[in-house]
Amino acid sequence: MNREEKSALIDSLAEKFGQYKNIYITDIASLNAEQTSKLRRELFKNGIVMQVAKNTMIEKAFEKSGRDFGGLVDTLKGNSALMFCEDMKAPAKVIKDFRKKGEIPRLKGAAIDADIFIGDSSLEALVNLKTKNELIGEIIGMLQSPAQNVISALQSGGNTIAGVVKTLSERPE
Repeated sequence: MNREEKSALIDSLAEKFGQYKNIYITDIASLNAEQTSKLRRELFKNGIVMQVAKNTMIEKAFEKSGRDFGGLVDTLKGNSALMFCEDMKAPAKVIKDFRKKGEIPRLKGAAIDADIFIGDSSLEALVNLKTKNELIGEIIGMLQSPAQNVISALQSGGNTIAGVVKTLSERPE
């Protein structure tokens, strides 16, 4: 690979680091060709782009992107495969499902929005992370609950002021 090709690769990776908020770094070194092909198919089905690159290229792309990757630079040892995606949990789920047959791929680290996760022990936490929409749904559900109680109390009283007063007075303290 000549300098121009290296520079193009670094630019391409830096662009992806800016484009995707969710980046996983994994080790897939001991997978054979058939296993790697199966992994790539699963990733593709889930909208995940995988790219293998040399650690020095990844590190230079980190710097060029201007994004803070914290301790992820320290995970760049051995073989590294990058996974880029829009859904923050998708790679973690694919890795977990794929590992039912073995110990690989191994998670080195992940950058999820502005948060950094280091080490394979973070995989379970990444699988269980709640998305923004899930959190909004839970908050809306919590906010609706008291309003629904008031509405049901009003409806049980027959929609009259006397009925509401009676319902409220019968309520246990």
